[in-house]
Amino acid sequence: MDLPATVAPFILRGVSLLGINSVTQPHDKRVAAWNRLADELDLDLLPAMSREVGLSEALSVADDLLDSRIRGRIVVDVNR
Repeated sequence: MDLPATVAPFILRGVSLLGINSVTQPHDKRVAAWNRLADELDLDLLPAMSREVGLSEALSVADDLLDSRIRGRIVVDVNR
């Protein structure tokens, strides 16, 4: 995936851009990577870095997101 941007703003703020691209890896390596993530991820930290909202709240949350008033991830539950 292309990210046409400079990394300077991230470096100045001490932000790390981390991730994996498992799509191009053989199946056994993908399984090993996802198993390692599942083993090492502290699930107790997830509530502090994510929030679930209902579909009816999505527009107001989108405004907050665009105005940089939200940190972490938002999960929209379309059944709520």
